[in-house]
This record gives sequence, C-alpha cells and structure tokens, in this order.
Amino acid sequence: MAINSDKVQQWQDDVKKSVQFYNEWYLRFAPLTYGDTRAKTADKVLEALESSNYLLNISATDLQTNPGMLSILRMTTRPPRARDRLIGLAGVSPNLVSSMEKGSIPSRMDRDELFTQLEKISNTIESLADVDIFPWLSARREPTQPEKDKSAIIVADRLCGMIADPIIRNAQEQRQLALIDVWLSEKGYTKRVSNQPATLETLEPGTYSFRFNVPVSIGAEAHQVNIPVDVAIKPKDTSRMPILIECKSAGDFTNTNKRRKEEAAKYVQLKATYGNDIPFILFLCGYFDKGYLGYEAAEGIDWIWEHRMDDIELLNL
Repeated sequence: MAINSDKVQQWQDDVKKSVQFYNEWYLRFAPLTYGDTRAKTADKVLEALESSNYLLNISATDLQTNPGMLSILRMTTRPPRARDRLIGLAGVSPNLVSSMEKGSIPSRMDRDELFTQLEKISNTIESLADVDIFPWLSARREPTQPEKDKSAIIVADRLCGMIADPIIRNAQEQRQLALIDVWLSEKGYTKRVSNQPATLETLEPGTYSFRFNVPVSIGAEAHQVNIPVDVAIKPKDTSRMPILIECKSAGDFTNTNKRRKEEAAKYVQLKATYGNDIPFILFLCGYFDKGYLGYEAAEGIDWIWEHRMDDIELLNL
C-alpha cells in the first residue's frame, strides 16, 4: 500500500507544511550550528597563523610540515583565492595543491622541485595578504592577542561561508537520523553496532543500521559496487525484505528539482539486483514541490514527511 505517493490531493498542503517545518528549524538551529562550526574553525585558523608566524614568514618548511593549512591560507588574501586561481598565480602543480588541501604532500615529487613550488605558494600568499585583516603586516610587528582573535574569526567566517550549505545540510541530516533512531528504538528495534560488514541478506530481524552499503550489480558483466543508503531496517517478520530509507532535506526548490533523478537512478540499480519489491522510501523535510513529488512517484518511489513521522507506522514495522 502506498504511503504518500498516491495521495496527490494532499501534496500541495504537505509541501506548504514541510517548507514551514524546515524554515522553523532553520531559524532556531542554523545560526547556532553555523556559529559553533565557525568557532571550531577559528581555532584551526589560529593554529595555521601561528605556524606561519602570523603571515610574517610563511616558509616552505611550514607548508611541508602542515600542508593542510593551505586551504586556510587561501582565505587570508585580498580577495580570497580559489584553489585554481592560486595554482595559476603561483605557477605550481595542480596535483601538489590538491594533495596539500587533503593534508599530504605527493610522495613521489622531487624534493628540490617540491621546495621550489612551496616557496612560490608562500610568496604568492604573502604578497596578496589582506592587510586590513592583518594590520601588523604593514608594520612588520607582532600582532596583539585581540588582533589575532579578530583575524581568526574573519578568516573562519570566510571558510565557513564557502561551505555554509553543506554545514546546515549535514546538521539537518544528523537530526533526521536521530529522529528515526528514537522512533525505531521505541518500537523495540536494535541499532546494529557491529564492525563486521553486513548485507541485506545478513541483517538480523528487528535491527537497523545507518550509512548502510548495499551491493548492487552494474552492467552486462554484473560488476558489483556498493550503493550507500542512510537507513536499512530489517523487519521483525523474517519473511520481509529490509526497508531502505534515504533522508532528504532541502532549503530551496531549485536544487531538489536539479537532483531528483539521483534517487530514481539509485532505485533502478536496487531493483535490478534485488527485484521490484525492494522497499525504497524517502524521508523528506523542506522544499520538495509537486514537480519533484510527481517525478519520484512516477518512478515508483514513495516518501514519508518529517512533519508527519507517524506515517512510518504504515511500513508495518
């Protein structure tokens, strides 16, 4: 029995309630979430500034010892530099910069060439440093503690501003998983905590797992890959297949309609491996309009709204 995909007459009302639900959460928690992340990021910025002698002397050795601070140093320039722009201005290897921002140095890179390119990076950043944020640079003096703290917050804000949407999206996803966790626990289900990998066939009845990898077969040669799903639930009725749930939240209508094919493609791969009866449900909160819902319904995908979680009862768990 369908849960919401066949109830077209109430889609518009649910869209309005879902948008209101998301907006109320956003106004309550997004500023706190962003502020907490910015504070933690500011600590990392202070460490990077200290390592570079507060931009007074960014040495090749410093960059080699702490390559991950490059992503922070890019935000100290005026204007902040995108990765590709820094590569072009400094005339250095894209592979080197990419590796550094992941926290490492290419192991096979010639040592002399490495130091030459690291010096180019340090010289470029020093020459473009934002003296309005770092006023001690013009006078070539040590910064005061208030100056250090203020500059760290500004750079942290620049860093967080670039990833604001992922920060909020991750917080919302964690909240959705927590709600499902509580709901299933209250129904007598047990969260799987084993370090041993499991498959849909080996999930024990009455258990559930988060961030579950589902093996599927791709192509004529049946090449096997893992598809991640947010929640896998094995009903207590041993004859039933596990139920797969994807948590989806969105703060605008544009992105949801751009990405609506992703769920459909995942479902097609799941059905190709496990049959058409594999339960695949979306857990929605936010800006999902009738166009998105109609597309998913046409693909055979059903959903549960976060603002009406009691619909989970219809899964007969």
